[in-house]
Amino acid sequence: MVNVTISDLQTPCLLLDERRMMRNVARLKSRLRSLGVPLRPHLKTAKSIDVARRLMESATGPVTVSTLKEAEQFAAEGVTDILYAVGIAPAKLDRVAHLRAKGVDLSIVIDSCEQADAVADKSHATGDAIPVLIEIDSDGHRSGVRPGDALLVEIGRRLHKRGAALRGIMTHAGDSYNCKDVTAIARMAEQERAAAVACAEQLGAAGLPCPVVSVGSTPTAHFATDLSGITEVRAGVFVFFDLVMAGLNVCTLDDIALSVLTSVIGHQRKKGWILVDAGWMAMSRDRGTAKQVVDQGYGVVCDRAGHPFGDLIMSETNQEHGVLAMRKGATALLPDLAVGDLVRIFPNHACATGAQHDRYHVIQDGEGPVTATWPRFSGW
Repeated sequence: MVNVTISDLQTPCLLLDERRMMRNVARLKSRLRSLGVPLRPHLKTAKSIDVARRLMESATGPVTVSTLKEAEQFAAEGVTDILYAVGIAPAKLDRVAHLRAKGVDLSIVIDSCEQADAVADKSHATGDAIPVLIEIDSDGHRSGVRPGDALLVEIGRRLHKRGAALRGIMTHAGDSYNCKDVTAIARMAEQERAAAVACAEQLGAAGLPCPVVSVGSTPTAHFATDLSGITEVRAGVFVFFDLVMAGLNVCTLDDIALSVLTSVIGHQRKKGWILVDAGWMAMSRDRGTAKQVVDQGYGVVCDRAGHPFGDLIMSETNQEHGVLAMRKGATALLPDLAVGDLVRIFPNHACATGAQHDRYHVIQDGEGPVTATWPRFSGW
């Protein structure tokens, strides 16, 4: 793109600061390298081959995805080492088999005997041993088998004896998003590691294979101090970061690489409001910071170069209108922004905000220039 600046863009739109993104990527890779464990980046946030190519160790992967649409899109671009890290619905096994028949090493996740039987049946029918990771519940957050539960071995045996391929176990410490400080995150990281290793040992004691021991969340990946027994780490939102991660002290506002560019369209001066053309259709409904120490509304407001205005937040949204206001208790004055001025909004949750847009407008620093447009996709 030649001589394009953010002033040339139609608002609202999604901006991606590539320099910040690459700094974030280098930070986590360096940390994991020091702990001797490779990264399997989660592409659910990015949903873009242009971003993926800047994260992967090679053109073929490895990667993690959260939808089969992601697996199909990245496979079409030559990515072949893919973990679909959401519990499989049996009706989706035809799509799994189709990708594998095309040479994609797609592995899937289960946590029940019903799923194990369905995968074994499909493996038998196709003559292809579908590789499976059993999901472990390491924190009571969501799905998975608890460490020590006999169900773990029963699932493993059903897979192993009936023609599927037991590749290992995986867990996601999603409850790390609820930690109050980095010390608690570090404890959660060790809890995650210990649970995963214990389950791998449980399978091994039963004579079952467990070559892959996979863990990961963005908070625990950044604060783990020991990854003994772990073969890979998965993380996704670290690429862009967001206000939830900043609220956990995993990053600072200066690390957030994703923002929504929006135009001032009016004022309600008696109410202390500035109106912009980015509502929840541009920002999403995510209010992930509401339960943190600092509630950031629907996002932190920055000037056009990406510098925060202090206590100015997007306090309310309608479908296509956003309301900017000073947070309660702020002593600073509302900035003097005229109709047509551009501002940027840091999102609560990069995954949710990104999902509202079909492309990234890539900048390198500050307010431009815009150096590229990278498509992103959606769907399941």
